[in-house]
Amino acid sequence: MNIICSDLEGVFIPEIWINVAKKTGIEDLKLTTRDISDYDVLMQKRLSVMAAHGLKLKDITDVIATMDPIEGAFETLNWIREKYQIIILSDTFEEFARPLMKKLNYPALLCHSLTIAPDGSISDYNLRQASQKKKAIQAFKSLNYRTIAFGDSYNDTAMLKAADHGFLFCPPDNVIKEFPELAVTRNYDELKAKLTELLE
Repeated sequence: MNIICSDLEGVFIPEIWINVAKKTGIEDLKLTTRDISDYDVLMQKRLSVMAAHGLKLKDITDVIATMDPIEGAFETLNWIREKYQIIILSDTFEEFARPLMKKLNYPALLCHSLTIAPDGSISDYNLRQASQKKKAIQAFKSLNYRTIAFGDSYNDTAMLKAADHGFLFCPPDNVIKEFPELAVTRNYDELKAKLTELLE
């Protein structure tokens, strides 16, 4: 039995924080897991920037409401789901993901959550589990699944290395350079070809 695990942002949907940065003009919010490998450092910076600018959850969700999946993502995800089992493992948050999951026809998603203060500001973030992507792969392997994983960022690399077969999808050059052992796919056609090669 095979199971596929994938990242979400940069794979099937655009980077949420980059879109927030563009809409608000706050450059510091453009940083993502493609730039900073330590997730806690990244999130503490985001929370600090949001507090300094008075941004609240609604400011973020208003931006998310205007976003659509990456062109071809819906069709590609449907292609995968018709053939294989896929679980999306993301370091996004339930409060952010819901409207975008609707646009992707509600694939299975494991992610984190936020603590929202009474005034609507985001006061903290709550990891479902530390290193959750890697640990999910390990858990599926313990259930005798053969695991295939793909993603684009630093926070995906532990998952990719833990999987029976892991590869990058549309990664930035810095990630490719630091992880030359990982194969690279650069579009959905290459992604489907790689999955077909591994699974059929």
